[in-house]
Amino acid sequence: MKRKIIALIAAMTVAAAALSGCSVNININADASTDVDMDTGIQEDMDKEEIKWWQEAPAYEIYVKSFKDSNGDGIGDLNGVTEKLDHLKSLGVGTIWLTPVYSSPQADNGYDVADYYDIDKMYGTMEDMERLLQEAESRGIRIIMDLVVNHTSEENEWFKESKSGRDNPKSDWYIWSDPAEDGGEPTNWRGIFGGSVWTWCEERGQYYLHTFLKEQPDLNWANPEVRQAVYDVCNFWIDKGVDGFRIDAVTYIKKPEVFENGEPDASDGMVGVHAMTANTEGILDYLHEFKENVTKDRDIFTVGEANGVAASELPKWVGKEGVFDMIFEFSHVNIDLPDEANWCETREWKLTDLKKCLSDSQEATREDGWCTVFFENHDQGRSINHFTPGSKDPVMSGKALGTLLLTLRGTPFIYQGEEIGMTNVSWPSIKDYEDVSTVNHYNFVKEAGYSEEECMNAVHRFSRDNARTPMQWSDETNAGFTTGTPWLTVADNYGECNVEAEDYDPDSVLEWYRELADIRQERRELIDGSYQELLKDDEQIFAYMRENSEGRTLVLVNMSDKEATYDTSLTEELFNVASSYGGEEEGHLRPYEAVIYGD
Repeated sequence: MKRKIIALIAAMTVAAAALSGCSVNININADASTDVDMDTGIQEDMDKEEIKWWQEAPAYEIYVKSFKDSNGDGIGDLNGVTEKLDHLKSLGVGTIWLTPVYSSPQADNGYDVADYYDIDKMYGTMEDMERLLQEAESRGIRIIMDLVVNHTSEENEWFKESKSGRDNPKSDWYIWSDPAEDGGEPTNWRGIFGGSVWTWCEERGQYYLHTFLKEQPDLNWANPEVRQAVYDVCNFWIDKGVDGFRIDAVTYIKKPEVFENGEPDASDGMVGVHAMTANTEGILDYLHEFKENVTKDRDIFTVGEANGVAASELPKWVGKEGVFDMIFEFSHVNIDLPDEANWCETREWKLTDLKKCLSDSQEATREDGWCTVFFENHDQGRSINHFTPGSKDPVMSGKALGTLLLTLRGTPFIYQGEEIGMTNVSWPSIKDYEDVSTVNHYNFVKEAGYSEEECMNAVHRFSRDNARTPMQWSDETNAGFTTGTPWLTVADNYGECNVEAEDYDPDSVLEWYRELADIRQERRELIDGSYQELLKDDEQIFAYMRENSEGRTLVLVNMSDKEATYDTSLTEELFNVASSYGGEEEGHLRPYEAVIYGD
């Protein structure tokens, strides 16, 4: 009732001001004795009719190879995903993002596509994919696919034709260059995974460019035939029933008109390709054309992996005039990594730094656009280790991060295992790691003169294998992931950290995620309400208000391993909705405690 009364007062005040020709700021429950900035008033709510399905419910990323193995070969598959749809439904998930399941030689675990029109046999068949789409739809869950079109596999027929000769019809489908004047590589660019971006091709007598591995040659998006081929792939899968795409490595698709050496940024005399090619002028022209040919006038969802796009640039990428519905912006996950090439050089950060990264994205999309909210994905270490490194209680840390994930403005992207509090692994030798990026980074810092201990500490912190260990379903052998030998070693803590153990345990991370998903649906301001950061200078507490015309939700999260206090005027006229400890003491937060208040 109080929520409706406050909304009525607000509406009457605005109406009266409009009739008199005046403007008005509505300041409800402001207290001048606190440092809370409440003078922005109630922002206009999003039109309820404009709320899209991809804004309503959390999304869930599935790294298919590690999710659930249905046939005992040690590799996750599409039928395994279908088997676990009810688990995702219990989390309130409305969208599943599948990592690549196309036919691939697996040089980079499927991010090297050999055939965009076929399912890799390790994951199943096209019939298995169609069954997954049908079963997901019956549960109200949509499927989006990973669209990898900055590059292909070297085994893709397109590349085989392109490299066969300069007179081939697909000769210009990839990026070729003659040697430099001295006969060497065209530029001194270093690839994302280390080493040169250039590889020699005897058939053509030229180098080809690869932003990532040499097995992943870059497509030439400057060629309109290439762009049309990409649109054809998208439309094929849309016709199959796919509801959208996560577009991989999209900031690299546009290359400079002239290839030039860059200022070396490391002892190897090379410069990272990201600095030389990311977000090259003209990239948005390509992407507007993509929008016109793939998503215009269709209920299709797109999210771009846009590493290097700053919060201030978001309006160009998302919203009514943008190219995607939302993007993954990486300032917060790169907060401790000043140099992507050198994992041994990290920077210290404070909570205020993290809050600023997240709040900047919120502010940039406040008027127009939408955010992704994420702390993990298949390329990142586990968030408990990353964002709460001093925590001795992974359960409470997992709950704290989950609270931010599911209450900030935007679409939450849960990564598999995040909902049970999975953590990094610390295998003793580089030989234990499968990820090619990890091995290459290890070799890079080893050659730069760092000790074995320093190198392995960096691997333990940043390896992509941290996120790729098999999903932990039970305390059975191999965590219930497979009856065979898993392709990657299961994490040691699966005995206590697994879905079965946490299922219906009121103190578990999993049950807290489920409670948060319910709260998000019940309190609509957590979906369509405004975001206002509070206590901006506090180095322990992340606090913010979510508000629409129907009510307010206050979120307070202690992101430290020490007790924290706050001014109780913050919670005046509000009641406790939930506490991650199961009961709260007003004005006081225990280590990593999250509390939610509402009116």
